[in-house]
Amino acid sequence: MKIAVAGTGYVGLVSGVAFAEVGHQVTCVDIDSDKVDYMKDGNSPIYEKDLEEMMRRNYSLGRLDYTIDYKNAYKDADVIFIGVGTPEQPDGSADLSYIATVARQIAETLEKDCLIVVKSTVPIGTNDKVEKFVSDYLVNDVKVEVASNPEFLAQGSAVHDTLHASRIIIGTESGWAEEILKEIYKPFNLPVVSVNRRSAEMIKYASNDFLALKISYMNEIANLCELVGADIQDVAEGMSYDSRIGSQFLNAGIGYGGSCFPKDTKALDYIGEQNGYELKTIKSTIAINNEQKLKLYNKASERLITFKNLKVAVLGLTFKPGTDDLREAASLTNLPLLLSQGADIYAFDPVGAENFKQHYPEGKNLNGNITYVSSVNEALEEANVCFIFTEWPEVKEINPKTFNKLMRTPLVFDGRNIFNLKEMEEAGIEYHSIGRMATVRKTIKS
Repeated sequence: MKIAVAGTGYVGLVSGVAFAEVGHQVTCVDIDSDKVDYMKDGNSPIYEKDLEEMMRRNYSLGRLDYTIDYKNAYKDADVIFIGVGTPEQPDGSADLSYIATVARQIAETLEKDCLIVVKSTVPIGTNDKVEKFVSDYLVNDVKVEVASNPEFLAQGSAVHDTLHASRIIIGTESGWAEEILKEIYKPFNLPVVSVNRRSAEMIKYASNDFLALKISYMNEIANLCELVGADIQDVAEGMSYDSRIGSQFLNAGIGYGGSCFPKDTKALDYIGEQNGYELKTIKSTIAINNEQKLKLYNKASERLITFKNLKVAVLGLTFKPGTDDLREAASLTNLPLLLSQGADIYAFDPVGAENFKQHYPEGKNLNGNITYVSSVNEALEEANVCFIFTEWPEVKEINPKTFNKLMRTPLVFDGRNIFNLKEMEEAGIEYHSIGRMATVRKTIKS
């Protein structure tokens, strides 16, 4: 099938490449000519495992192309997927201006019957509006219908999540649209859940917000564990055997981040308010997550008199491993506070440092200083304190003895509960994590 995809961010690019991978003819559309040339050379603008290899293979086979010429891409496409951003606005609502721009371009360009499929996360009822909007601006006498097909990929595993999804959600208002989408997804050999458009839109929000709620719940339990002397990892293990609860999203830490959970919880909260309904669980989820991001900083502030002129090792900048995305990352909340206190930060992240430099260039920032290093050891050398914000493999592989060997003061604040308490204590580390008792530093004889 001939498919055009509007937008080459996480949703659009990964979806387009996946469609090409299963045999469809795909053209990805973007407004940035430099980005298009970059992709034609076989490079991915986002850090995502296996994506570049698939891009190069399908481009060489002629199944995948990139262009800024939306008129040629849209005019005779069988199906056009919209995968542009819907960023959060100050009031928590979704900005639909990018979708409106693409919808108008499609309407003024189409020369044949076409199904328009919105993959972007949008408020309930948006697809109804998009269909009317397209109809208002149609130039030619063609049949157009809009369908909903929300994505459920996770950054860091987006390619796998798309090709091996737990289910495909399609929201349509006619048998014609439903059959086209089923035909597109037939090569994926995955379960398809077919509902109406508004239900599909709600499934996306309800799913993401439930996972966000689950994370915040575990973080609340972890905070209580610290006060009563329980261990959150033991608690999570005991809970995980209950099939009604499951084993996923039970890890306590310093909150969720990324492009989906923060934005989608605020958007659903806004939708509830606009309809005169207060979603109390979602409001609590948002509040808990905002507070949790400061958990490490607050612990360290209680432990230390000041961060001024201290060498602070920061391990991990991105909101999760496997991506270079910084959106709503805990590092963006904590590093400005450390810098404002005069900290001398040495930050390590295998892929996220370049993006972080856009926010805080190397050198003097606020009252402190930041240096980006290429290894864990460089960050830890002579450090007074260490913060762990992202559980990259390079961080998880650290031998506990390394902290004691390299740091001036082996004082570690871990927001991802990576290390074993007994091993850290035996290595002579004062170790603070989430939902577990802190270990006491012991002098280790050489």
